[in-house]
Amino acid sequence: MMPDGRIIDTGNGNVSHTEGQGFAMLLAVANNDRPAFDKLWQWTDKTLRNKDNGLFYWRYNPVAPNPVADKNDATDGDTLIAWALLRAQQQWHEKSYGSASDAITASLLKSTVVTFAGRQVMLPGAKGFYLNDHLNLNPSYFIFPAWQAFAARTHLTAWRKLQSDGQALLGNMAWGKSQLPSDWVALRADGKMEPAKEWPTRMSFDAIRIPLYVYWSDPKSSLLTPWKNWFQRYPRLQTPAWINVNTDEVAPWFMTGGLLAVRDLTLGEAQADPQITPQDDYYSASLKLLVWLANKDQA
Repeated sequence: MMPDGRIIDTGNGNVSHTEGQGFAMLLAVANNDRPAFDKLWQWTDKTLRNKDNGLFYWRYNPVAPNPVADKNDATDGDTLIAWALLRAQQQWHEKSYGSASDAITASLLKSTVVTFAGRQVMLPGAKGFYLNDHLNLNPSYFIFPAWQAFAARTHLTAWRKLQSDGQALLGNMAWGKSQLPSDWVALRADGKMEPAKEWPTRMSFDAIRIPLYVYWSDPKSSLLTPWKNWFQRYPRLQTPAWINVNTDEVAPWFMTGGLLAVRDLTLGEAQADPQITPQDDYYSASLKLLVWLANKDQA
């Protein structure tokens, strides 16, 4: 975290993005660190807010002539920010956080939630994912515990429908020997799904968040079964970092750090307090801390 409240992605050229801001805001609430939370939120609101739709520019590149050249949002980041604000309101009894959260969740429903193939889904961003005959979805953006919290807060059936349809879709995203989803998934108008062609057809650094969010909303969910089966195939320190769900090819290197923390959580293995080491980049450290928070919430 920079002094101005910007989280830098040390594994990605020190850019910032709404995902990192949202992760950090959640963790600031969990650690009862209101000064850090306010800094994070103020930088995000001032620098990344898209006044046209109430959501947030997804990426900030400090060395670019225009740091927010891409005007699209990323709905995982938008969702995490809104959820962190809601938790901040509950923790510190500050109504302005709750109303800011409500404004973002209303914008998400308006700009990114659509009905397609008989299912209600959240697009990965307001632009570019709704194609003629299919949608491209990122199932790691299905942040079930946040959607649960928004449903409890707003009493809008849209959030419950998003959750039940998201779970039904996720249950059918199962390919190859692993029977796992890919990072990006195409949903066709007839309801059929396949790994999206525009990205590598892997369960990789995005999809690893799926069991984290499923566990966070329901540690006993049957949606964890294929993940448990896959993780249990390998000795812990020899778990491949990714698998191609079309070809069954696995990564030539193994999961470490935050990826292993998600594995341990999914398998219900004892969680020590997270140790953040110099070897952990932004993403690995974030996953370790989110696993800690999911565990704390479910304890």
